[in-house]
Amino acid sequence: MKAINSSMLIKMIQMGAQSLSNYKETINKLNVFPVPDGDTGTNMNLSMQSGVKELHQAEGESVPILLKAYVKGLLMGARGNSGVILSQLFKGFSEQLQETEVITPADFANAMEKGVDKAYQAVTNPVEGTILTVAKDAAKQAKMSAEQSNHMIEMMEQIV
Repeated sequence: MKAINSSMLIKMIQMGAQSLSNYKETINKLNVFPVPDGDTGTNMNLSMQSGVKELHQAEGESVPILLKAYVKGLLMGARGNSGVILSQLFKGFSEQLQETEVITPADFANAMEKGVDKAYQAVTNPVEGTILTVAKDAAKQAKMSAEQSNHMIEMMEQIV
């Protein structure tokens, strides 16, 4: 697969949301910064579910419209710091793809970088070792992979 169209994008977001839902308790146990509040997975899951709900209302639309709807849902349903950071990651991602109908590996990598920039800007005192670092490292890997290959699945495997 060389690109992501609107129907594939919906499936990817749905699968990501389902995976997050499946592992929310594990994520709750991982969270220790700034305090071990134990609800990071729950907050991210609730935020994602809000985004998915809006995404479904835009089904059949173009990639930019789908992303705009998804981000609106994320922003409106953001819970806790983790939900806000997640919404900002996707807001930057979406902004980078405003004119994109089919997402190539290079588009995806650039959008990830933009998302990371937006998320770091949203946090007053960004701390390494958090979701910000994970996102930054994933974006860096996406960029390297996109430069080496024009294959979406290979890039996704390398990001993971």
